[in-house]
Amino acid sequence: MEKTQKSLTRREFFLKFGAQVTGAGAGILLVQESIPALAAASPTKKYGMVIDTNRCIACHGCTIACTSENNVPDGHYRSWVKIMSKGKYPNVSSHFLPRLCNNCEDAPCLNLCPTGATYRTHEDGVVHVNREVCVGCRICVVACPYGSCFINPITNTADKCDFCYHRITKGLKPACVDACTGKARIFGDLNDPESEISHYIENRSTQRLRADLDTRPKVHYVNADENIMGPDYGKLLGRRS
Repeated sequence: MEKTQKSLTRREFFLKFGAQVTGAGAGILLVQESIPALAAASPTKKYGMVIDTNRCIACHGCTIACTSENNVPDGHYRSWVKIMSKGKYPNVSSHFLPRLCNNCEDAPCLNLCPTGATYRTHEDGVVHVNREVCVGCRICVVACPYGSCFINPITNTADKCDFCYHRITKGLKPACVDACTGKARIFGDLNDPESEISHYIENRSTQRLRADLDTRPKVHYVNADENIMGPDYGKLLGRRS
């Protein structure tokens, strides 16, 4: 597993940067400049996911499977389903939007990580967090525009979805994909034109969350409400339905 970004130890981080962090979501001050993200060559594979909201029934099977598979602490989520109601009674409709880390091609969490703890594996483009290097400074939490990063209260380090990397490197699907009763999730290699995910995207109109930010998310949606996929998506940040 080849990393594409330099790493610093916790001690080196504190000695070099002297980071000052105040409360959740608060501003972050770095005394010296952070390490610039290194440009990585194009990966051989590009793992991504398509979520067809036509098939999602908000059973939360994906959340349960993810929590169990990855030992996610109570009250925190790598995968969750946001349920939104629109309209006024009696003309009300419900909309389901499954959420997870977008493993962006231009990921703010990776670009701004001052220790190199957040990195991308060159061979497949998946974004990871190295717990041995992470100092829990919360920069990635604040930087992520999708609310996908959190501080794990057990390890005191950053945490997020990595497409169940321990599974996909063994030829298995992410736990959320296997558990989806509606078969709403399609996972695979976006660089392979013959893959199921590539065919799915080719034959359907898809959307990506906050595409206007140009982070190039690798999670695509089918039939998602266009009104909540752009800048006006504040209601999506909550992790619970």
